[in-house]
Amino acid sequence: MSDLRLVALAGQQNAGKSTLFNLLTGLTQHIANYPGVTVDKKSGRYSHKGQSVEVVDLPGCYSLTSYSPEERVAREFLLNDRPDMVVNVLDASNLRRGLPLTFQLLEMGVPVVVALNMMDVAEGRGLEIDLAALSRRLCVPVVPVVGRKGQGAEALREAIAAEHGARPATLNYGALEPAVQELQALLADEGALKGLSARWLAVKLLEDDAEAERLLAERLDNPHPILDLAHRRRTAAGGTDAASEAIAAARDGLAADIVATCITATRAGHVPMSERIDRLLLHRLFAPVFLVAIVWAIYQLSIVQGYELTKVTWPILAGFRNVAAGVLPDAGFLIDPQLRALGLWMVDSANTLLNYVPIFLILFALIAILEDSGYMARIAFILDRILNRFGLHGQSTLPFILAGVFAGGCAVPGVMATKGIPDHRARMATILTVPFMNCMAKIPLYTLLINIYFPDTKGLMLFYLSTITVIAALLVAKLLTTSVLRHHETAPFVMELPNYHLPTIRGVVQRAVDRTWLYIKKVGTVVVSIAMVIYVLLQFPGVPADREVAYQARAEAAIAQFYDALADNPHRAAVPDQAALVRLVNAQADYKAARMNAGSKAAAEALDARFAERHPDFVPFVLRARDADARSAAAALKDLTNARTTLRREMRQDKIESSFLGMIGHGLEPVTQFADFDWKINVALLASFAARESSVATLGVLFDQEEGENATLEDRMGAEQAAEGRTALSAVALMLFFALYPPCLATVIMVRVQTDSYRWMAFSIVFPTILGLAVASAVFTLGNALGLSGLQTMTAIYLAGVAALLIVALPKPWLGRPAPVVAGERA
Repeated sequence: MSDLRLVALAGQQNAGKSTLFNLLTGLTQHIANYPGVTVDKKSGRYSHKGQSVEVVDLPGCYSLTSYSPEERVAREFLLNDRPDMVVNVLDASNLRRGLPLTFQLLEMGVPVVVALNMMDVAEGRGLEIDLAALSRRLCVPVVPVVGRKGQGAEALREAIAAEHGARPATLNYGALEPAVQELQALLADEGALKGLSARWLAVKLLEDDAEAERLLAERLDNPHPILDLAHRRRTAAGGTDAASEAIAAARDGLAADIVATCITATRAGHVPMSERIDRLLLHRLFAPVFLVAIVWAIYQLSIVQGYELTKVTWPILAGFRNVAAGVLPDAGFLIDPQLRALGLWMVDSANTLLNYVPIFLILFALIAILEDSGYMARIAFILDRILNRFGLHGQSTLPFILAGVFAGGCAVPGVMATKGIPDHRARMATILTVPFMNCMAKIPLYTLLINIYFPDTKGLMLFYLSTITVIAALLVAKLLTTSVLRHHETAPFVMELPNYHLPTIRGVVQRAVDRTWLYIKKVGTVVVSIAMVIYVLLQFPGVPADREVAYQARAEAAIAQFYDALADNPHRAAVPDQAALVRLVNAQADYKAARMNAGSKAAAEALDARFAERHPDFVPFVLRARDADARSAAAALKDLTNARTTLRREMRQDKIESSFLGMIGHGLEPVTQFADFDWKINVALLASFAARESSVATLGVLFDQEEGENATLEDRMGAEQAAEGRTALSAVALMLFFALYPPCLATVIMVRVQTDSYRWMAFSIVFPTILGLAVASAVFTLGNALGLSGLQTMTAIYLAGVAALLIVALPKPWLGRPAPVVAGERA
């Protein structure tokens, strides 16, 4: 017996594999991705009677074909890693559906133990299972378990520890059996195929399995005779489809026979609880109501309440930033050292992503509840037919909702939620269109432009914007799935409606923590490189030398004014030179930052005490003044810091205009002029790539006000844009572009994580840019040519989008309709 026993958990979706995995391994788990795919790879270890056992939870699947990434991953693991044993998890209340996979596992020649899970559900439905008879029919040990209650865990560990030889399946394929045996004999004679089950391979060749043919091509010098024989036998059976159907029918027939001989239904005619619940939740009239209510609850709890929790986590992250700021080189009066600027930029970028952790914890917990309860499959059932017309999947609903279908979501959790979509083409289309939704960060720019250009029709414009993005996402999804994604794999949709179950707290928490930790680790490996690029584009080459000299002169004047104000003040001795003055300014900045995080009066008093201990000479300048000299010193410092803040803000504005992004903004004007974007709009859009909110913040810097003025950004921007001849039509073009604009930095990182491809990450940036600019340019050009107002143009675009949506969505009788797929069967 080896020191480590490798065990694989295999079974269909919703059979309770994850529950058993958690039951066996506890907290000693590791989650990653299988190479090349985004399918979860979960592994964990436990010890039993001195034997160390590693358990790998394979993706849930119905067969070992190559229809989906999950099926390929499971099969490749069994072929390449050769586990010592496979624990086949079956749903005791739905045994017939899971047995075809059992037959295929047995055909692969691996030792199998059947874990008959959900025995309590089977008993509740009046099903009496003859375990001994089932074990005899399958020729493998059968262990009854109730995973969510922890029942049967010890018996399962004992069965895993025991030595079980491989028991080949005795499934007879009827008319195809002679062909199977003929191919099996030829394959068994090939020494290069040692380690592979000849019978399993023979069946796969008759199914015309591409991966099985690849195995032969890799291991045999001349696989053509065997492939030619398999082709002839398939042809004789009526073709590939007929042979595959005959094989599937043989498996289902044996499963039905085993169920008939091993299970007794004691409550004939009894309607199961799950079916009674479905009569209400899947009712034609009530199903949409329940779905909207549940999605709304998920949105409220994860996005809304999750953002409320960030008020708790953000001070912690801000405190970490203060610690980093204390470790990095001190800030300069006007210009910070590059190491400090870069370090804080990286910390701020990481904090932005880590601030989503509360949202993800809640989101993943709710998704786990939906999955474990069985309702997640119902969501796909309800919406799949509609979304399928646009190349999407029923499970695309949740990502769109989380991203902000109407307003207030976030694209990051929306992209993360696409992980569960089984159809690869639909999943990619969802990932690439989720960013079109109205995340909360887009709302400030919409609000700004609507207040400037549409003050009398705010409600109508918000309605247009909140719904036109959904229309755009559906149409773009259709475009992508019929063009760049048309060659991507699609998985035949299996209408799996599992029994309802009560989720366990442990299982929900475990999955929420695991998935959130996976997000943190993956994002951490990507954020550094991308944040570095954005930093360089925004910071370099920097303010021109002549203007930097002018800023320095103004800074020197402000410092001289500070010293003049302290000419006769005894506290001037605390700042004898500019080096001391810089320490004072930095100490005050650090104190103010820490003061904002002080959550109570006691914490504030403790902070004051620490400041007085570390900087006794600076107390009169920073802490509450108690005498005239201290008040005068504090006033002088306040004037100086205000002047410093103004200078640093102006330098930031100058740096933006002089930066690579600023130069790009000027350079883009010949292209963006067709959408009526000037360099300031270009820079704001480029800067918003880091974070959508920065669009308005950048505009606030670029459309700055004169000293002494107190005008709002709406007034400043509206006046300047009007002076340059820009109208509400320009605002419509800008809003449409912003709606279709590439994802923000955090979302782009998640696109990279979910697709595992820099190529698709680049596509998620380039394609929406081209699309958005084309739409904005066409809208502005045509609207201007036709003399339409902004509202008229927006109305026309909206009606055209609705018409296009209906044309795509309406059934096409001349194309025919696919036959429905029942549970457990393939299209």
